[in-house]
Amino acid sequence: MTTAAIDRLRNLIVARKNPVSARHAARTAAIAVVSFLVAKLFRLPEAYWAAVTTLIVVQSPVRAMSISAQYFAGTALGAALGGWAGTYFPGNVFVFGVCVLLIGIFLAPFRVERSAYRYASITLATVMLVPSHSGWVTALHRFFEVSVGIAVGLTISAIWPERSVE
Repeated sequence: MTTAAIDRLRNLIVARKNPVSARHAARTAAIAVVSFLVAKLFRLPEAYWAAVTTLIVVQSPVRAMSISAQYFAGTALGAALGGWAGTYFPGNVFVFGVCVLLIGIFLAPFRVERSAYRYASITLATVMLVPSHSGWVTALHRFFEVSVGIAVGLTISAIWPERSVE
């Protein structure tokens, strides 16, 4: 590899703005653990979705509060459609594809951020494509698990805000 190629690679990898720090890692880990424990407290069966959601919320490149409403709306839409499709067409990949398309067509006139579409599609997949689960039960669990993750991420971010590093 030439020096120029190594420099280009380094420029792609090394952060110039907002790099990871030990403080950021500690904050992120603590918030994710709290989110998981809160979901477990509510006896949600797949509490890891709360932690995953919290990781996404607290590490979003945009303001967490503004994007979290999009996450919440997308999760609700994906859970509702996934509950229906998972009940009547469990694991059917073609119906899944049609549902992803329908979500996009439904959201397009509202001109929402792609984050809402992404969350709706992800929730749909985790509800509909998981074998041996009831569509509506899984949809309800997923909605609550993700909602706990959003709520914990936002609450702790408000109490313990991220310091901007430039």
